[in-house]
Amino acid sequence: MALDYSDRTDFDNAERGFIATLEPLTIKNADGRIVFDLSGYSYLDEPCPETVHPSLFRQAQLCVKNGLFEVTDGIYQIRGFDISNMTIVEGDTGVIVIDPMISAECAAAGLALYREHRGDRPVTGLIYTHSHADHFGGVMGVLPDGAGDVPIIAPEGFLEHAVSENVYAGTAMNRRANYQYGYTLDVGPEGQASLGLGIQTSGGSVGLIPPTVDITRTGQEETVDGVRIVFQITPGTEAPSEMNFHFPGSRALCVAENATHNLHNILTLRGALVRDPRIWSHYLDEAVELFAPDSDVVFASHHWPTWGSENIVQFLTEQRDMYAYLHDQTLRMVNIGLTGSEIAEAITLPASLDDAWHVRGYYGSVSHNVKAIYQRYMGWFDGHPSSLWQHPPEQLAARYVDVIGGVPAVLDKARGYIDAGDTRFAAELLKHAVFAEPDNTEARNALADLYTTLGYGAENPTWRGFYLTGAKELRGEITPPPIDLGTGMAAALTVEQLFDTLAIRVNGPRAGGEKLCIEWIFTDLDTKVRMTLSNGALIQTPNPRTKATADLTLTLTKAQLLGLLAGGGLDGIEHSGDPATIQRLLGLLDSPDPAFAIVTP
Repeated sequence: MALDYSDRTDFDNAERGFIATLEPLTIKNADGRIVFDLSGYSYLDEPCPETVHPSLFRQAQLCVKNGLFEVTDGIYQIRGFDISNMTIVEGDTGVIVIDPMISAECAAAGLALYREHRGDRPVTGLIYTHSHADHFGGVMGVLPDGAGDVPIIAPEGFLEHAVSENVYAGTAMNRRANYQYGYTLDVGPEGQASLGLGIQTSGGSVGLIPPTVDITRTGQEETVDGVRIVFQITPGTEAPSEMNFHFPGSRALCVAENATHNLHNILTLRGALVRDPRIWSHYLDEAVELFAPDSDVVFASHHWPTWGSENIVQFLTEQRDMYAYLHDQTLRMVNIGLTGSEIAEAITLPASLDDAWHVRGYYGSVSHNVKAIYQRYMGWFDGHPSSLWQHPPEQLAARYVDVIGGVPAVLDKARGYIDAGDTRFAAELLKHAVFAEPDNTEARNALADLYTTLGYGAENPTWRGFYLTGAKELRGEITPPPIDLGTGMAAALTVEQLFDTLAIRVNGPRAGGEKLCIEWIFTDLDTKVRMTLSNGALIQTPNPRTKATADLTLTLTKAQLLGLLAGGGLDGIEHSGDPATIQRLLGLLDSPDPAFAIVTP
């Protein structure tokens, strides 16, 4: 690795077009709670401390740059107000907002800053680039009264994937995101040192307004408030539902989150569907072919833009080649018999890529991306028969500790490996010690100290977040994540999706001997749904053609359903049959645990 720390191109680009920012950049909600605050990052103005990897420190210095920036004539960005950018495109009568960040409070603050310097223009269009919450969650901050007649444009499949990724497994993903993003770490050289993809996430109000216009094909054009936009659909890349788009009148290309100033995730550590680096590379190549000759600037939903045709082509092709290389080389090694962990040790990027700042692992890493590609094609099983039926972690740990000779012997062995510089295996040993004896303070503290050392040395901030949050929780401090995606998104879910959220909470063993049938008649949707509890599974049948005897029939609106699921009861809802059926159903549901154990059993 020969990184050129004297190269200031990224700093020049990250500062280009700066207009203004908020001083201090501290954003609060209506109750006065701080939801976003950059006041703790002054240490980034000092020399790099020993507790932060120099490359990560440089990325943090770039990500912390914040405010309103001009990208090109008529296109502006709010950067550093959240982990993601909000882009504002001026139209004939108002503005088109692209990706309103995570929180309504941050989006509103960003739009107010724009209006202070560019005029009080109404929002006349809104675009979601893809289905991740940091690109739609703040929508109520720019459209507080709802969509009205404002077109909301998104790639086909947006709502389905926004729900499946952020709601169905939302509690578990959010808990792991607590580690990945270091939500509970103090900002500073011993704690949170940027997220690589942005400086930090906000913790405000999350919402979702469903799209009104679907983009279904590459080449589709829409004119919004006089602005012509040409779209390229890119499903299966950084998100299952994603798109790039071009503004011919401005010679500007938005590449969503498909090309940012980092190596991205093939599988994010918080959990998600495994992405397809082959198709990702293909769509970047297609973007070069379709749009690069007619573009003077490329910008994304994170980080800073790249200007100049030659620079645009270099940036996009290096991003393209990176994903293609990881994909192809992983499969080459799969086909000579290597497993995911073996391939992760063997692969390095070519020097021509590895030395490029925008390819560094500030979000994804070569190591965990290669394992993700292996998982995509080969699954969890490494092919070795002994891996088929392994003990779960707690039982496995007890057996390893027994073989080694007890926890004191494990601690001695771990110290020996630490002294020898093999911190990776020392962490494995100490993990077994903690899982074998969770209340052993010496084992917990030893592992916490080791995780702290590994965190300080990590170039990848998501790895740093996992290590340092793990250390914090081993020392006894567990804090649930500050963001509840599911609650804020509930109103945007379809009835089918709402019922799916109930189905995944059914306690199967308790429900196995129960039977019930509820018929839901929605007067505002002109639809009927039969819900049946059968063999421990909650089944929904839309507009059933067969007849069944229902225990309870409810005639209601979707809004009344939301109130019922929020604990409002049946008041005001027309019903026949046994109203206790609802309580029978609710009594079979488990409540998710937003603070479940990770580094302990």
